[in-house]
Amino acid sequence: MTAEQRTVAGRPRDPDKDVAVLEAARALLREGGYQAANIAAIARRAGVGTPTIYRRWARRETLIEDAVFGARDISLPTPTDDLHADLRAWVRLFLAHLADPATRAAIPGLLVAYQQDDDLYGSLLTRVERSLRSHVADAVADVIPSGSATLRAARTDALFDLLVGATLVRALTFGLHDSETFCTQTADALMALAMSEWDPQSSTVVRSRFST
Repeated sequence: MTAEQRTVAGRPRDPDKDVAVLEAARALLREGGYQAANIAAIARRAGVGTPTIYRRWARRETLIEDAVFGARDISLPTPTDDLHADLRAWVRLFLAHLADPATRAAIPGLLVAYQQDDDLYGSLLTRVERSLRSHVADAVADVIPSGSATLRAARTDALFDLLVGATLVRALTFGLHDSETFCTQTADALMALAMSEWDPQSSTVVRSRFST
């Protein structure tokens, strides 16, 4: 039985306790890293019992995911007529979120958990990544060269993967140091990928219609 099923069967969830638990998890991640943010410590910091947490989250990793990747009034970039500026805004958003001390502390521990449990990462993709991937695809849809639906989907997937990979590595290594230069350069790369012409036979880039 999942945490959600146990909640439905028992008393209604108290949203204030949800907030307290998630805030406690983020605080512990910032203060002591992934190892410090265990269920017992989170419960003590939030002022709740461990059963309260397990009624909401079936395992520690999903609680940590919600603490660092869950929706927290994050405003997505609003599309404009300037695609480069839009892409720079997306890079800035991802970098700022991934470079947050709580997120930086959580990622190494979560990566170990994902290596041991493919289904756990699949759940995160369903809950978080797929929606963001769709938003980014919509942002570049008008500039991607015409082609088959398969090639266009491959292009937007590659663009999103570059966005995530570049910002993740940067966040874990340099954080927000010289972030504006990084955001501009990464937006340049994303723009070039979005507007490049691909060989339909090999799916490799032939040339790009974007230059700085």
